[in-house]
Formats: sequence, C-alpha cells, structure tokens
Amino acid sequence: MKILILRFSSIGDIVLTTPVIRAVKQQVAGARVHFATKPAFRGIVENNPYVDRVHCLSGSLGELVAELKAEQFDFVIDLHRNLRTTLLKLRLGVQSASFDKLNLRKWLLVNGKLNFLPRVHIVERYLAAAAPLGVHDDQRGLDYFIPAPDEVAVAAVLPPAFQHGYVAFAIGAQHATKRLPVERIIELCGLLRQPVVLLGGPLDESTGHVVEAAFDAGVAASPPVPGRIPDSPSYFPPVPATPGPQTIIYNACGKFNLNQSASLVRQARLVVSHDTGLMHIAAAFQKEILSVWGNTVPEFGMYPYRTEFRVLEVPGLACRPCSKIGYEQCPQGHFRCMRDIRFDLEG
Repeated sequence: MKILILRFSSIGDIVLTTPVIRAVKQQVAGARVHFATKPAFRGIVENNPYVDRVHCLSGSLGELVAELKAEQFDFVIDLHRNLRTTLLKLRLGVQSASFDKLNLRKWLLVNGKLNFLPRVHIVERYLAAAAPLGVHDDQRGLDYFIPAPDEVAVAAVLPPAFQHGYVAFAIGAQHATKRLPVERIIELCGLLRQPVVLLGGPLDESTGHVVEAAFDAGVAASPPVPGRIPDSPSYFPPVPATPGPQTIIYNACGKFNLNQSASLVRQARLVVSHDTGLMHIAAAFQKEILSVWGNTVPEFGMYPYRTEFRVLEVPGLACRPCSKIGYEQCPQGHFRCMRDIRFDLEG
C-alpha cells in the first residue's frame, strides 16, 4: 500500500509528524511511505528510515501534483490541511484523511480567552488522521535522525569547560513575541550557573554575541529591581555575590546547520527552549526541557511530547495568548508575557 503524508512546514510541526510516519510504516502491511514538504525542510525527513521517498513543493503546485499522480497513491494523510493541500488532494483524487486543526477553538482562545480546546497533544490529533488505516499510537514519542556527517564531536568544537556537560539554550524563534528579550536571556543563563551553549540560526548570532559579551565582561544575572524594565540590550544586572559555579557561554548561533544543532541538543544535559522547533527536537531525544512561553500557550497542544519538562510562563495574564503564531512586537506594548516570567529554577 502506497501512502502519502503531507506537511509542508515548519521544523517543529514536521518533527511532530514523526510518530505518524513510524506508525504507518510499521503497522500498515506492506506500507510504502512518501512525504511531501518544502525544500527547506527536506533534511528533517530524508534521513528518516520510515520514509521511502520525499517529494518537495519546489515549483508550482501543478508540478507537484503531476509528480505525485505518477506515484498512484492509495491513501493521503493530510497533516497540514490548508488550501494547497486541499487542492492537491482533490487533484490526486484518492482516498484521504485530514487532521483537525481546531481553528475555531483556537480563535476563541486568542480573541475571547475562552478555552474549549481538548486537553490532547497535537500528535494525538495527527495520529487520528491515520486511524482509518488501522494505525494506533505506539507510545514511543518523536523521532529525529541525524546523518553521521552531521554528528558533532563536542570535544573538537567546544571549549574544555564544556566537555563534562552543558545546557543547550535555543534562543531563537520565528516571531519576536516568542523570544525572551536579550536581558532576560542573560538573566536566565546566569541562574543556570553552568556551561551554556547558545543555539540558533544566523539571525540569532548578534543576540548570542550580546549574551556572550555579558559573561565575558564578568557580569551575570540576578533578578532585576521589581518593576524595572531595562531600556536597552546593554543593561546587565550586577554580579551576584553568592559563591559557587558561574555560567560560561559559547555562542553557537549561526555556526551549525539544523542537524548539527540537533546533535548538540542530543548531547546536552538540559535544554532550554522557546516554543520552537528545537524544543520538539529535544523532546525527540527525551531531554529534560525548560520550556519558555510568551505570546503562545501550551494549551494549543504543542508542548514537549513524552519527555520531562517544566513550563516557564506568566499564568493568568489577561492578554495572553494574543496569537496562535506570533508578532514582531507586543501588540500591547508592554511584553509582560516575557518580561514578567519568574525564573524559579528550584521549584
């Protein structure tokens, strides 16, 4: 049986489809599993041993349809469910099933602060779309496969102080309202009091430099004066007088590709992450996660899956969630969802 799975973007969403990929391959007799996505995300699935072939939306939708029609699929599992995937399914003309996006319920939570969302993870809703094939949850969590050339030898790339363990801190996110302000990243790093590897893409490199410079200059974070909002990224709280181990920083942002960053996550003793793709990659490796939430909320069903985690957020904030995705700046102007988080790491 030849089965096509659709999910065009993005990193985290595609990682969250991996239990479906694995279950279909292992539970459907004779399954040949194909996956369609965008070229930028091909590397996430092409190393997956449960995927037989990857197709990419690199040109027009019509070109992809022609390519997929030639495969003569028996069933399509739509884990994206947007206009393009709807048109694609219609043009393929084969039996299909889609996951429930719960858009109305999400709208009610964002706009009316009325939570009618089911208390289930999005992975469970993905798996429900494969249920017509007799697929069930194998309870093995997420997958992420790193090709051998992208495995990072920590001893070769990180300073000696990092050889005996480190925290991986994924400081990036697609939208600014899902990212801590830089002074709060510095504060949280200081409270960790151990080696911290900052992970992110080229766009996060400058933020990483600011954080690294703060600790190179001998400053670390202690809680700021209550009610004070630093007015620039150059604001650093004073060095705490408490003796003990101090944080050291290695800025890896922009230095490694996604698979290499995943390798550094896999080898970390703890992962700190915003609501972003590396959080789900960390969950695939069953790492302990400090999960930081700003304008979005775990109630959307995309919290770390089947791994130990703690949520850092501002509960009960009247304006939160303000979006199911994010903005480039706080719509209210105060950004309290990130500025007011209490970093109680002992709780």
